[in-house]
Amino acid sequence: MPVGKGERQGLVNQVFARVASRYDLMNDLMSGGLHRLWKDDMISWLAPPKTANAFHLVDVAGGTGDITQRFLKKAGPGASCTLCDISAEMLGVAKQRFAAIPAEQLQIVLGNAQDLPLPDKCADAYTIAFGIRNVTHINRALDEAFRVLKPGGRFLCLEFSHVDVPLLDSLYEQYSSKAIPALGGMVAGDRDSYQYLVESIRKFPDQDTFATMVGDAGFEQVRYRNLTGGIAALHSGWKL
Repeated sequence: MPVGKGERQGLVNQVFARVASRYDLMNDLMSGGLHRLWKDDMISWLAPPKTANAFHLVDVAGGTGDITQRFLKKAGPGASCTLCDISAEMLGVAKQRFAAIPAEQLQIVLGNAQDLPLPDKCADAYTIAFGIRNVTHINRALDEAFRVLKPGGRFLCLEFSHVDVPLLDSLYEQYSSKAIPALGGMVAGDRDSYQYLVESIRKFPDQDTFATMVGDAGFEQVRYRNLTGGIAALHSGWKL
């Protein structure tokens, strides 16, 4: 049964509350570890400065902190990050993961991508990885990304997308529709949540449509890169 927009955010919250403790393990199993390479690609394309100059990242829908961790590892001593997610359970895992990171370098904030609890023009970069498809109103999240970025700031989105390679598309469809929910049932004890996540991938706009949405939010020089034949895609835009 289709989920109405009014019900969707509550369902998303329930999904991630249930899977938080097994989320990272499930990502490895579902993608065969590819999600790690895709996230590395995201940080490589961001290319955070390695100097002592201040550079602040807002990592939205950051979950347990995979992008945040990669950013802090690759960036210089002037780097800092705000990790924001709507799921208190996911952030609970992140807080354990980053217990040794000082507050001046990392802040962990509970918040909705559609209404970020952050001031205007506070970030040099904004990342969102595998989160925007779960937002009820994607355009609002894009508007918020534009708002919190400084002039000259960079938007980067990593998301499952539409496969553009013959044969791979049908193989991926079979895998995602059958294997991913089954893995969710066996490993996380929650088949229904992973069935929802598969459905959210199918409903997400294709690469060109999403690029247009990013441009409509005010970003310029919008580009995207397909990863693994379009199973995932990286979208980039600048606030100029």
